[in-house]
Amino acid sequence: MEDGTGQTGQRIDRWLWCARFIKSRSLASGFVQTGRLRVNGERISKASRIVRPGDVLTFPLGPHIRVVKVLAPAARRGPAPEARALYEDMSPPARTQDGKPDGATPAARESGAGRPTKKDRRNIDAWTGGN
Repeated sequence: MEDGTGQTGQRIDRWLWCARFIKSRSLASGFVQTGRLRVNGERISKASRIVRPGDVLTFPLGPHIRVVKVLAPAARRGPAPEARALYEDMSPPARTQDGKPDGATPAARESGAGRPTKKDRRNIDAWTGGN
């Protein structure tokens, strides 16, 4: 889409869908209408808002806050490498509350120990407060 100034742009809901941030166009439209998306620091709630190259989008996606800079409008919803070419990810690295990088670490268990026994499961339940 081109406006009177010669700049190209695209609807925000369609761009989010083409850039593979959201699985369907209707989900993208609903996400924008919740008002959790910011374009250049301005909160928007209309899916018809046009985004142009250079715009910075800030939005929560899962447990993380995503900050992306629009590099180009999308011609189609293509494969993931093509979608990654539409934006520059400027998101801060994910951190947990204790300051360590995000990512669950599995419980320590000897290599080759196999499946926990019934006694092991009872101990695990007692330790984690399970039933």
